[in-house]
Amino acid sequence: MAEQRTVTVYIDYKSPYAYLAKDLVYELERDFPVRIDWLPYDLDLADFMGSARVDDSGRVLEEQRSAHQWRRVRYSYIDCRRQGRKRGLVIRGTRKIWNSKIALCGMLYARRQPSSVLHRYHDIVFERFWKRELDIEDAGVIGRVLAEAGAESAGFPVFLAGPGREELDKICRAAEAVGVFGVPSFVLDGELFWGREHLPDIREMLGARAP
Repeated sequence: MAEQRTVTVYIDYKSPYAYLAKDLVYELERDFPVRIDWLPYDLDLADFMGSARVDDSGRVLEEQRSAHQWRRVRYSYIDCRRQGRKRGLVIRGTRKIWNSKIALCGMLYARRQPSSVLHRYHDIVFERFWKRELDIEDAGVIGRVLAEAGAESAGFPVFLAGPGREELDKICRAAEAVGVFGVPSFVLDGELFWGREHLPDIREMLGARAP
């Protein structure tokens, strides 16, 4: 059997591009003897895309965003919806910049469970958040998602209150030390790739050493 290699994958649930990459990463596990190391990276979206809050009709209630940033944001959602439709994924533009730290701590908690729990957690959080059906800033909601995904969730509040947030911060700082600045990002054999469009490169690298 070929030697198992590791692909480190950094994601944030508030990134539609990470959502579009998720199932493609699952396919790597199916097609190659590879271990996927899922890690959270808390994006500071307001830092490079500005911030805004809109109502259900799309009317802007408040904004700190330049005309250039608005064009970039609008195009990003058009592009993500276009790609999502090809795979039956619903991606609705968010009404504000969300704080995803609780959901990312939920990911770290799910990592401590069987791998099927983590996959199910990813699936639920991504799908419902991008349908505007999930409040990722509500610890109670995330705890219930963990339970639905099959996790033993009773310990999540304690984990979230202390070690979870500390671990999240440590992982994010370590990611930045190796050059991560956005998601999805991938690391294979010490090489960093940003964006799902590089998954064919990763597949080629994995296939080059397959039997």
